[in-house]
Amino acid sequence: MGAAYHARMVYVALLRGINVGGKAMVPMADLRETCASMGCEDVVTYIQSGNVVLRSPLRADKLQAALGAAIGERFGFEPAVMIRTAEEMAAVVARNPHPGADEKHLHVGFLHAAPDAATERCLGTIDCAPEQVAVVGRELYLHLPNGIGRAALPVKMERCLRPTPVTVRNWRTVTKLVELTNG
Repeated sequence: MGAAYHARMVYVALLRGINVGGKAMVPMADLRETCASMGCEDVVTYIQSGNVVLRSPLRADKLQAALGAAIGERFGFEPAVMIRTAEEMAAVVARNPHPGADEKHLHVGFLHAAPDAATERCLGTIDCAPEQVAVVGRELYLHLPNGIGRAALPVKMERCLRPTPVTVRNWRTVTKLVELTNG
């Protein structure tokens, strides 16, 4: 096997912007089939927003590129795909900088790479109190005490991140995905 391959790893693939507002529609059965056609095994999707748990022999970077391309070929658009190993997802939960917060008000933004210094400075200047963002590696932890629907932080955060894609999941989804990686 080439350098792109290793033992079958458990990954979580997080797709950005699918099945939102009637755009970029991807039926989960078709997404599972697309993953299986790439040689992935034990493919499970969770809810309709592009959360996939699977096993693959590909390294994370190769899986990210291959999955994006396969979706593009099959559905006519290529969403941003963030890949995390099962261990990385467990670490996302363990590193929660808001451990006492109501879980209904916690969200995690997943990035391809950790933000650079300029992006971190920009994020650090956002003042939307009581809303908070904490950067931990490739994740942005959002505490939104008044809910995400009326939150100003995500909009201001996107300005700092442009053109870097981010996909956000609520805490319940994050913890469920970790649970699914152990299944």
